[in-house]
Amino acid sequence: MDFEKILTRVAERGSDVIAEELLREIEAEYGRVPLIFERMAERPEILISHLLYKGSVVETSQLEPKVIELISLAVGAALKCSHCVEYHMQSAMAKGATRAEILEVILIAGMLANSAVLADAYRVVNGSVPCPSCDINGTGLDKTCSDR
Repeated sequence: MDFEKILTRVAERGSDVIAEELLREIEAEYGRVPLIFERMAERPEILISHLLYKGSVVETSQLEPKVIELISLAVGAALKCSHCVEYHMQSAMAKGATRAEILEVILIAGMLANSAVLADAYRVVNGSVPCPSCDINGTGLDKTCSDR
């Protein structure tokens, strides 16, 4: 997705027309259009800006497209978004991912999601409230703001 070419297309032909064209391009590449894109297309500026952002992140990434799709699949699995998993699984396979690689990222996502559930629940059981700032700033995995 060429950022400047899309902006030129929007300026020349309007956001409504370009949003519909983008949906057709997505359908041609992936076999279907995700529901969230269909809803975003009701407000073409939202769809176009989302796809430009997504395209810019992917195109400037140091990661291979297959790896990006596998990460997206893992995040979808961790967030319990079956539609995301299905979409990104198809996309990852189209980019060369094997069944074994797909199962591996799902296993890793599940392991990390499980760890997050356990860490949060154990903090509650211990009577301490997790502090996102402490976790992000590395104050310590065993400490919270209330431990200071």
